[in-house]
Amino acid sequence: MIPLALITGFLGSGKTTLLGRVIERHRGRRLAYLVNEFSSLDVDGRLLAAEGESIVCLPGGSIFCRCLVTSFIRQLREIAERHDRPDQPLEGLIVEASGIADPRVVGRMLKETRLDHLYRLTSVISIVDPGSFLVLRDTLPNIAAQIEASHLAIVNKVDLFSEARLVEVEAAVREIHPAIEIIRSTFCSIDLDPFASRAARPIHGEYAPCADPHYAKVVWKAERPVDVDRLLARIREAGSDIYRAKGFVYTGDETLYIDVSAAETTARTATEGASCTELALIVRPGSEESVRLLLS
Repeated sequence: MIPLALITGFLGSGKTTLLGRVIERHRGRRLAYLVNEFSSLDVDGRLLAAEGESIVCLPGGSIFCRCLVTSFIRQLREIAERHDRPDQPLEGLIVEASGIADPRVVGRMLKETRLDHLYRLTSVISIVDPGSFLVLRDTLPNIAAQIEASHLAIVNKVDLFSEARLVEVEAAVREIHPAIEIIRSTFCSIDLDPFASRAARPIHGEYAPCADPHYAKVVWKAERPVDVDRLLARIREAGSDIYRAKGFVYTGDETLYIDVSAAETTARTATEGASCTELALIVRPGSEESVRLLLS
């Protein structure tokens, strides 16, 4: 069977960074990757496409919600059919779930669809952002669900926080899952074997509804050049209305990739250099129009 590893973690925690690290470290192995975006704008897939590996993108919701799970199941079957051959077996599949995913249903899904005859779930890995975890764990239930389902928690961005904060976060993680393995990291720079077999987790979950009441999506686009400093200031001005913002900003001179989370804001030159601005934002429900007006 094909080893399957699932990467979870709240918005902006570092899932795509970890996936990029895994791609680089295991280049040359016959691995496949599936990237799920909650937004309809496929930002992560465009970033990882430059790696030149076998990457399937599935935007527009969570792979464990009723509206997208059928597409997810179809993609899992197609990946096995396309890449797993007797003379060249697929060495593993890594799935990056969206930041709002509740992965507790994964075992049930594999069994119900008989995909457990094709795939062997080796590990569920959750990435924790110390900047948002303590604030949001009690108000956004999927954050705790990701920890509950995981074998390993990676507390990321540790260079940005005090030792006291990190100890508090790790204690909160263990309140949810006392036996979970915890590793600290900066920029997800760890030596990780995602296919190392770990003990089965007796977890149970339900498929999420198509419209998760805790989150809303906004895609903001601009054809004209954008002042990136002004844009980032407006995003910060929105405060808790915006959980995450990421995408490509065209300044007139260059295209930047920006990433805004609770812990940090980054901007760097984008390799593809599109001459327009496209941002994917995950926001508090009810704030969609005010966020659009603020950014315009």
